[in-house]
Amino acid sequence: METDARGPSARLAGALDRLVAWVSWVWLALITVIVAGVALRVGFGIGRIELEELQWHLYAVGFLFGIVGCVSRDRHVRVDVLRERFSARTRDWIELYGVLLFQIPLVILVLWSALPLVAESFLTGEKSASAGGLPFRFVLKAVLPLSFGLLGLASVVRLASVAARLFGDHGAGSATPRQTRPGGSERG
Repeated sequence: METDARGPSARLAGALDRLVAWVSWVWLALITVIVAGVALRVGFGIGRIELEELQWHLYAVGFLFGIVGCVSRDRHVRVDVLRERFSARTRDWIELYGVLLFQIPLVILVLWSALPLVAESFLTGEKSASAGGLPFRFVLKAVLPLSFGLLGLASVVRLASVAARLFGDHGAGSATPRQTRPGGSERG
């Protein structure tokens, strides 16, 4: 992510990167749970609903925090096939408007919608409807607003980076260096 290494947005981006890197260990836990579930089922004929539910809980955590990592590192998928034909400045304008008009409102909408669901789940002591399923469903539901809150922070950092390129000092030596993606296209 291109930010001023001395500024608060760079520190926030670094903190987000470290958090996402730490949470990425969930994939190893997921593989372990899958292997354990398969070994119990195939080797011993024992099916455990807890392990099956834990699998989709871990998937949810991995993907929700993975989104934060993708935005934080500017590695998310871009659907616009015309984007690569635009100049770096035009791409930055598209990024600015995309973050302002789509990404940040989505984050706000999800937070606004998810927080009451988490509160209700906590207050009612929601648990799995399956016999032998996992308790404390609110913990899983809390990952949604937590990850989207972090996505909001990553969006603000991204917005600051793009705004610095668009509105910052354009004097000699002040431009943020652009990174190059495989295939020679610039990333900004």
